[in-house]
Amino acid sequence: MGAMAPDTIGDLGSILGIWAHPDDEAWLSAGLMARAVDAGRRVVCVTATAGEAGFPDDDPRPEEERMAIRRAEMAASLGEIGVTEHHWLGYRDGHCDEIPDEEAIAIIARLIADVQPDVLLTFGPDGATGHVDHVAVCRWSTMACAHSAAAPRLLYATKTAEWNQEFFRRIDPSQVMMVEGMAPETTPISELAIWFSCEDDLLDRKVRSLRAQQSQIEPLVTGYGVDAFRILVREEFFRERRASDPDEPGRQSAEATP
Repeated sequence: MGAMAPDTIGDLGSILGIWAHPDDEAWLSAGLMARAVDAGRRVVCVTATAGEAGFPDDDPRPEEERMAIRRAEMAASLGEIGVTEHHWLGYRDGHCDEIPDEEAIAIIARLIADVQPDVLLTFGPDGATGHVDHVAVCRWSTMACAHSAAAPRLLYATKTAEWNQEFFRRIDPSQVMMVEGMAPETTPISELAIWFSCEDDLLDRKVRSLRAQQSQIEPLVTGYGVDAFRILVREEFFRERRASDPDEPGRQSAEATP
């Protein structure tokens, strides 16, 4: 049987999003979340850390102030798309790989049981950039779904080769990729589960949601220009879990490292 065409409508039902840092959810799924909210679906967003490490090395503000900034930006961002249910896991930015898996998996499994989402959205096994927090969040989500009696549909965020080419046309990969020499995952259009394009008012809302996270997003808007930035963030891509994906993402690569 041939591959099915990607879903371009994006009516996913109720959504549980599991992410690592503020703005992950907006970059990768703000349009899908807003569409679900508009349709009266329940949308719950979970963020593992406050993103306190996402500032320049010479930022003079103490960690608590940086955390407060990002929490406030996150609330404003979710407000732009109408998401009212948000949970912080309270882990340290950049240290999710130090959290016992069983602890985080149990938390996410309880959320799955409570929310009973139709779909769980999270990072793919490579964490998009290789960031240890992204990879850990994928591992926890994947294993929580595997342990859940009524598991939601698990979808991994991904990109097409064309999107990556456009993004890295103006951004040095070393500024984004957390593992030296790592190339981000690309998924052929024929293998996408979701290829959702935000248009008109929905795109306006997504851009406002992203720009509400000013400390992270405004340098990119300045670098690309508003019009190019809008084009860059318009599309959202997700894929199904593949048989070749690891059961415990991030574990195999860690064990293989001498």
